[in-house]
Amino acid sequence: MYQKGDWMKKLTSVFYISISLSIIFILWGALAPNHLESVSTSIQTSLQVRFGWFYHLLVGIILLFGIYLAFSKYGKIKLGKDNEEPEYSTFSWFAMLFSAGMGIGLVFWGVAEPMSHYYAPPIGEAQSPNAAKNAFPLTFFHWGLHLWAIYALVALALAYFKFRRNLPGTISATFYPLLGDYVKGPMGIVIDTIAVFATVFGVATSLGFGAIQINGGMHYLHHGIPNGFSMQIVIILGITILFMISVLSGIGKGMKWISNINIILAILLLCFFFVMGPTSILLHLFTVSLGRYAELLPKINFSLTPLNKDGSEWIHDWTIFYWAWWISWSPFVGSFIARVSKGRTIREFIIGVLAIPTFFCALWFTVLGGTGIHFEVFGDGGIWQAMNQGANSENALFATLSQMPFSTFTIIVSIILIGTFFITSADSATFVMGMQTTNGMLHPPTPIKAIWGIVQAAAAAVLLWSGGLHALQSAAVASAFPFTILLIFIMISLHKGLQEEK
Repeated sequence: MYQKGDWMKKLTSVFYISISLSIIFILWGALAPNHLESVSTSIQTSLQVRFGWFYHLLVGIILLFGIYLAFSKYGKIKLGKDNEEPEYSTFSWFAMLFSAGMGIGLVFWGVAEPMSHYYAPPIGEAQSPNAAKNAFPLTFFHWGLHLWAIYALVALALAYFKFRRNLPGTISATFYPLLGDYVKGPMGIVIDTIAVFATVFGVATSLGFGAIQINGGMHYLHHGIPNGFSMQIVIILGITILFMISVLSGIGKGMKWISNINIILAILLLCFFFVMGPTSILLHLFTVSLGRYAELLPKINFSLTPLNKDGSEWIHDWTIFYWAWWISWSPFVGSFIARVSKGRTIREFIIGVLAIPTFFCALWFTVLGGTGIHFEVFGDGGIWQAMNQGANSENALFATLSQMPFSTFTIIVSIILIGTFFITSADSATFVMGMQTTNGMLHPPTPIKAIWGIVQAAAAAVLLWSGGLHALQSAAVASAFPFTILLIFIMISLHKGLQEEK
């Protein structure tokens, strides 16, 4: 336990700089929301138009780099000492990767994204057999191998330098082969500050999604509950209080309990859709869509106009936003994956991190999205209309559940699931930010985690205040760009470090 005031001695310059930048941003959004929205939209548009190719090319290269390492001579290197065995059994490790693959985004977009690609495809006629055939592979493209390759790169670098080279568990430590002891100076501070800043607004984006969808579900259940910013702030405040209780109760109590509920509810929701939806059709759709994904992957991997040139606007609105969002999440998710992967070989690590979550995400979107489209086409319909033609995507899940048995109960369960995702995401992110701002402490002091939890909630609130869903997307794209540059050097540094192996 830390004595009063002792935890402040653990703080580094990264904490003071990143917390100051975050507070400035929050005050900007609170005092001048329209100006923040205008500036963030301008930055987002500029980055997507001018550097969309850069995001897209880099993410493709990261995937190829990961595959190369897995099957190269470096694949036999352990993330730890040569005689160390994995800390967790293979089953437990897979279960934790499964947990890392879950998030608010999966619940928010589970029905909405395949539905959107069906009604507003990048090319071709909407609501056509071709649109249905491509809707799921395009969703897998955003939530599959490319996403997990980004996380795998950051996690692999952190795990390698922490467990094999005995360096601090910070992003700056992964630059040691390039910078040497300079990582302990101003350059290291800049690197870690960029990582923390990206994490703050990447996670704030997810928390904003969560508040929007919880509010949408409550309004769907009872139209007397307002659906707007004021109610979303109340939701953020309420769940932040629950999160703070979780932090104060400790990992072994509150957090472990909430995480277990989280996974159970997610599996139950998936099984409910599978059993109550068109089961045989979903099984066929999953198999066909995986094959179609494998077929399309080489074609769209480095294409800025998926399938043909008419898809450029689509790729800016969907793909580039996703790549930026995943990049902003990568320090957070990467740190979690790294921590549970000690003792694995690089080959085992990369294959596991790429394959297991990709398979689960594909299954999730097929079951939820396939059920939604089936009910829209062959059932009562109205799901696309409930989404207001895509502008209110948070309604897709609830509109689908309303056409299934026990709808009121399942909508309530879904709202609880989103709330538990909110809490677990905030807790995990504050752990990572606490670690990055205390020179890699594996157990950051509780007050530091609490501070970052409040900052995340405030950032989500001001983004909703300044422009809602669009502001959340703009913040994700803008905050991720500096860390995108760092990913290039993480690849170079990791490869250099592996070359130094005896």
